[in-house]
Amino acid sequence: MAVHFDHRLDTDDGGITTKIGWLKSSPILAVLSYGEEIGGSVVLYNEEGEKLPHKPITHQCHPTSFAWHPTRKILAVGWETGEITLWNEQDKELIETPHLHRSEVTVMHWSSNGTRLLTADISGVLIGWKSDSKGRLGQDPFQHHVQEPITQIILKPVSPQDPAMDISSLAKAAVSGDESALDMFIWKRGGKNKMASSFGPQESMSFFIGGASGGVYYLSEQGRCVQCFSVDTLVRKLLFYETKNVLVTITEGLMLTQHAVFGEGDTKEILKVKLSGRSENPTFIWAGKGILATATGEAVVRMWDLDHDDNYVLTLEGNTGYDRNEAIMSLAYNENSMVLAGGTNMGNIALWKYSPPAGNRKVDSEDLWKLQAPATIDGPARQIEWSHSRGLMAVNTFASVYILCEQVMNFSYKDQTAAVQYGPGAVSIEIFSASVHHDLKTEIQIKGICTTKDTVAVWNGKRIVVYEFAGDKSTVKAAGSFATDAMVIRLYEQSVYAIEQNKVQVRTFQGTVKQLITFAESEGHPVSLDICGSYLVVATDAGVLRVYDLSRREAKAHSSPKNIAEVISGFGGVISAKVNCAGSRVSIQVMSVDGKPDPRMYFWDVEMDAVQYFNFETGRGEQDDYPVQGELPETDDYDTNDAERGKNQAAKDIAGRYPFAHYWDPAEPKFCVCEAWILPNITDQSPKKTHSLTKIIEEGPVEVMVVSLFCTPENGVLIQDSFPLSPDFGRLIGVEVPYYYFTKKNGNNPENQQTDNGVSNAETGTPSHSTLVARKIMQDFVGLENSDKGTQEAMMNFSFYLTIGNMDEAFKAIKLIKSESVWENMAKMCVKNRRLDVASVCLGNMGHARGAKALREALKEPELDARVAVLAVQLGLYEDAERLLKNCKRYDLLNEFYQNRGNWLKALQTAEMYDRIHRRTTFYNYARHLEDQGDTQNAIPNYEKSETHKFEVPRMLIDDPDQLEDYISKSKDKTLRRWWAQYMESTENMDTAIQFYESAQDFFSLVRVYCYCNNMEKAAEVCNETGDKAACYYLARQYENQEHIKEAIHFFQRAGAYGSSIRLCKEHGFEDQLLNLALMGRPEDMIEAARYYEAKQGSQDKAVMLYHKAGNYSKALELAFTTKQFGALQLISGDLDERADPELLQRCADFFMENEQYDKAVDLLAIGRKYWEAVSICNEQTVEITEDLAEKLTPDKDFNMDPVARNKILEAIGEVCMHQGAYHLATKKFTQAGNKIKAMKALLKSGDTEKIVFFAGVSRQKEIYVMAANYLQSLDWRKDPEIMKNIIAFYTKGRALDALASFYDACAQVEIDEYQNYDKALGALGEAYKCLSKAKQDDPMMQEEKLEALKHKMANIKKFAMARRVYPENPEEAIKQCQSLLEEKNIDTDVRIGDIYGFLIEHYASTQRWKAAHTHLKELQSRLPGVQLGYYVNMATVEAIHSALSLPMDKSLRSEHINGFRMGAGDHEGEPGEFVDEEVIEDMHTGGIG
Repeated sequence: MAVHFDHRLDTDDGGITTKIGWLKSSPILAVLSYGEEIGGSVVLYNEEGEKLPHKPITHQCHPTSFAWHPTRKILAVGWETGEITLWNEQDKELIETPHLHRSEVTVMHWSSNGTRLLTADISGVLIGWKSDSKGRLGQDPFQHHVQEPITQIILKPVSPQDPAMDISSLAKAAVSGDESALDMFIWKRGGKNKMASSFGPQESMSFFIGGASGGVYYLSEQGRCVQCFSVDTLVRKLLFYETKNVLVTITEGLMLTQHAVFGEGDTKEILKVKLSGRSENPTFIWAGKGILATATGEAVVRMWDLDHDDNYVLTLEGNTGYDRNEAIMSLAYNENSMVLAGGTNMGNIALWKYSPPAGNRKVDSEDLWKLQAPATIDGPARQIEWSHSRGLMAVNTFASVYILCEQVMNFSYKDQTAAVQYGPGAVSIEIFSASVHHDLKTEIQIKGICTTKDTVAVWNGKRIVVYEFAGDKSTVKAAGSFATDAMVIRLYEQSVYAIEQNKVQVRTFQGTVKQLITFAESEGHPVSLDICGSYLVVATDAGVLRVYDLSRREAKAHSSPKNIAEVISGFGGVISAKVNCAGSRVSIQVMSVDGKPDPRMYFWDVEMDAVQYFNFETGRGEQDDYPVQGELPETDDYDTNDAERGKNQAAKDIAGRYPFAHYWDPAEPKFCVCEAWILPNITDQSPKKTHSLTKIIEEGPVEVMVVSLFCTPENGVLIQDSFPLSPDFGRLIGVEVPYYYFTKKNGNNPENQQTDNGVSNAETGTPSHSTLVARKIMQDFVGLENSDKGTQEAMMNFSFYLTIGNMDEAFKAIKLIKSESVWENMAKMCVKNRRLDVASVCLGNMGHARGAKALREALKEPELDARVAVLAVQLGLYEDAERLLKNCKRYDLLNEFYQNRGNWLKALQTAEMYDRIHRRTTFYNYARHLEDQGDTQNAIPNYEKSETHKFEVPRMLIDDPDQLEDYISKSKDKTLRRWWAQYMESTENMDTAIQFYESAQDFFSLVRVYCYCNNMEKAAEVCNETGDKAACYYLARQYENQEHIKEAIHFFQRAGAYGSSIRLCKEHGFEDQLLNLALMGRPEDMIEAARYYEAKQGSQDKAVMLYHKAGNYSKALELAFTTKQFGALQLISGDLDERADPELLQRCADFFMENEQYDKAVDLLAIGRKYWEAVSICNEQTVEITEDLAEKLTPDKDFNMDPVARNKILEAIGEVCMHQGAYHLATKKFTQAGNKIKAMKALLKSGDTEKIVFFAGVSRQKEIYVMAANYLQSLDWRKDPEIMKNIIAFYTKGRALDALASFYDACAQVEIDEYQNYDKALGALGEAYKCLSKAKQDDPMMQEEKLEALKHKMANIKKFAMARRVYPENPEEAIKQCQSLLEEKNIDTDVRIGDIYGFLIEHYASTQRWKAAHTHLKELQSRLPGVQLGYYVNMATVEAIHSALSLPMDKSLRSEHINGFRMGAGDHEGEPGEFVDEEVIEDMHTGGIG
């Protein structure tokens, strides 16, 4: 709990305060005032409200504006005459500036670093001054005149810094070796690139200016002023939203515009809206990131979230300290504490604290702001200003100025005595042992309190005052006072223990020093003191703990010092340390090295010199605090027993927190209580959601919990109990069995006596006068607060043993207790610990038979929490039962619980959102509840939601026919209206019955009633309009009874009762309608009419048609043959299928054969499974076999036919398809017959290369592989490498090595003939030689001859290829090899003679042996008469030979087709015909050739 202490400043009584403002860098307040007699003045005050000594800053006129320097203690003041004065507080210098303004200075603003001051006056003159570090302004400022009074100036922030110029980023880059980054740091004298000057934050020196006529201007850093845009009326406020780079303009008429800002003041309007509220002196401020707060003289603050485009209001509701006529006049927002202050016209300062919910829950925007207790001053708060450096608030009422300081309320509790501060110098004291209350007023502003059962001390950091209570506690008197700067003070008997000058001094109440407790420098400085019983603990900032025994005259060391910093990892400092009443254990709250509170509470066992901890983040003591491997199962089977399950659940309840305060019980040494706050920024991964009927409410973790612990060396630290802090409580201030003690938030709320909120006399139950302290009975001691000490000790021991799981000792502790209330409390403890085994014993000792029975029946529930909830209900712990059922997600039981408790709203919410399976039942039960209470109007909608209203509402309202009829009339339920019509009909109220039958659209009943009333015309009208079949049938029967046959036939037809219509037509001779009615009727109706026509001479064609339509094909065909209706015969045959009579199918087929309709005959024979006959007809009569016909001719595998016969039929179909050219279809049938050879032959005839390759691949037969390869050879495989690959693959898979050898030989010849590539030809021949050598032929001699010839050919080719290869290195050897080749017989079969001669001719020409070249040219012509020389010799070479020998060149030698091959030509990567098989291994060739 915190309050604001106000201090009124000593201002001049003769004037009024016009403006106030804090210095940004220091808590110095400037107060501007004016009086008719004293003139204008500016006075400076410090944070204590004391005037600062400075030269008078005065003038005979009004001070109209001021501006504090952003970084220095320099104040600029503008006066009504246009003069400007500057005061340098640092140097105590008053500076006068040139008098350039000739009218009132309206607004002033410094640049971000204070090197420029911008001033403006009411005539529109704008002056920019340069300022030095002392605040002196330059003599040559720039000026602009904007032709309108200037009302607003704001600074435009600098653009975000270029990341490349960020000094930290550059430093990291330079260290990592980035030379360009390193160069940025180099400072070269006289150099042009002085980047160091740009490091650090840049100064913002550009401004936006608003005028009284609506103009908005931009002033650049260079002093250039341009108008950006204009608005309709006076610019009331300019704001800049830096995050989105948006300028917000608000006019006098509350018109708000947003402009995006670009570059050098360029703007673009993006939004224009009209704000709500009054327009008299409104206030506009930023209240957080992108949140605009507006006060317009109303009782609300209007908020607008620009980021989320959300509007909401903050009201004064929720606190009784405000009047209904109160209006908010001023606003101020503190960024550090996130508090929005609103000053009212009645002297209240409303405070809203921005409190985002824990666990990232989503709540309404207005719920993020929590209204705090108001601060109060005298007079309307017309201006509020927050100090930037501290939590100080200055309030201006024009008549006075107040400085308000936020102060956390101090409190202390000891030995049933509580002292709580409620004012700057006021303390409320409550002595519970004597039921006495005191209000203590002191003369100092209290900053600390400490109390014992006999004394209370207060101090302010300068002085301490000690008071004593009289023996009967009825009076309080001062016992002593002395000066001290100590802020940590404790009392023990007649001594004061205080931390002063880095040591602990023990003084008397008058200040006399009795003892000094000093600390070595290595031990640090003392920061925490605590006394419990007769023991003192002192903790230092270095983590050293000392425990002293105070039972003697002087404090004696109780143990050796302990340095906990050595055993706590990440130790950052001690926040507080407290000792138990036996001096055996010390609890320590520490801070981590990062400045955040450690979530662990540490316990030092003084006797064992051991440190344990309890981790509030996990909810477990050190003995159980192990890393959790993933999520634990949510089943009870995971835990070994009830004790473990209870321990795990208790850990989950408090996890995610850190200790904020801790206290030891003054009599129980192992009992410690902690106030645990939720960890900041904790995210609840699975937030609990409760749903109302209109919206979802997310319940996050509880903000503050009170956790009681048992701390022993044997069992570690265990949770004894935990509960959320009540919203009415402020802080935990102490514990003393059987009570917890708290401060109260609402001091004017005296509620219950001994339980949660009130304070009462422990003996008489009489409420005390305290309004600031509350005590809460411990759960284990409810009903035992007045018990003796022995009973309380027994209960505490029982709770301890129950916590550690030692049931034997637990029962021993309470075996002598006979009180039923004690057993009831122990049973309630079992709810907390989830110990149902112990609870059953307690219920037995209580004699609670109903509870014991309910507990036994609850054992069938699978969830432990559900079983414990049943126990909680029996013991009246309804809140615990509700929490347990929510925790185990047993919403069905929770729903039932709410219903039994009469909490129908929660029951309906639970059923609506969680327990949908019981939703209707819940609404039904609620409706019955309302009916029992006589609230029929509200019961009706709940019956409707339960979907039982059709029965329940008439039952409920049967005694009130008028109300029931009114309900049914308003209801749209047809069932209800039909029921009411029937009820009216039973009472012979036919008019009403007709009305409700008609509204219920029950046309059958409506016609029935009309017929009963003999209103046949109306009945016929209803039937004709609605076409209701039941009504039409009923009316037709009525007409039939009345011998109105035509009408009867008509309505039988409308009813779809064609049988009845046919019957009437036959009986009364209406043959003209009979056929049409039969065709519309059922097959049975058609057959009945067909029989009629069959017997009637000359109408057999109608009979055939009807038999056909009815599906009786046999009868239709038989009658058609009999009456020779061939046209009908053809129509009927098209609908025949395999279910038809085979003889009938044969007869139809014969008929079509006779009429030469062979395709129809084949189709019928196929349906009749006369496959051979059908195939024969197809073959003989050339009936085209389509895909569908082929499928019909294919015998089904399920058909009882010999497989061999089936295959023969399929082959016959395939042969016919081959004959007809349907090769694909033939392939399919041959394949189905299993004859893949014929299938392949058919496919080869189709010429579909892709399918041939695929079929060969899936057939896996040698013959098919060879057939496919032979086919592929017939294609242009030279240009398609893929075909070449398939040929080789198929020959290889088909084991046709001789054919593969021939193919390789052909490939070699292609390489020679087309590309002159003898190397690749040699490789292909090598593969051919390998294949031929592996082939198995019938004639070995012939195979040997082929191999020898192939070997000889390879040798010649290799010889020529080698000659070409070695020519560049050894030309002579190459020429010899070629000449020897020319001497070979039949060399032309191996190597083309033209290539050899061409090689020689090119050689001789290149060596200019022209005659030899010419000789070989002639030899080539003689050996190859008529050859085109261009194929073998470059024509340029031929011309060169003739030219060199001066021989005429015959025209026949010239060729238009020049081969163009040269020495080394022949490599043709990627050319068509490239040999693509495996690489040829040279060694194999040489081995084969020798």
